[in-house]
Amino acid sequence: MHLIDLALIAQAAATPAPAGPAPSPFTQFVPLIFIFVIFYFLLIRPQQKRTKEHAQLVASIQSGDAVVTSAGIHGVVTNVKEKTVLVRVADNVKLEFDRASITAVTREPGKSA
Repeated sequence: MHLIDLALIAQAAATPAPAGPAPSPFTQFVPLIFIFVIFYFLLIRPQQKRTKEHAQLVASIQSGDAVVTSAGIHGVVTNVKEKTVLVRVADNVKLEFDRASITAVTREPGKSA
């Protein structure tokens, strides 16, 4: 074989075969849409629900509620202000916390612990 014949054979092998019709743009985005839907239902929606429940909890805090803060401090709410709450943690010991730092209400007024 001659050098020219080898070059033609190599060029023919490197040339890609004609492809079929290109897929539509919609079918290319279907997997991305599917992944977003999965993320929404597994991550985004539950987090939004927890945030909404925490906002309702913080808004419903009243004096006399036993609460737990995000730092793990247990106490009883003695005074509720616009953005803060005063929590009694021991006799003659009161601490002022941001309302958002309250993570749980362990006992509501009128209920025994």
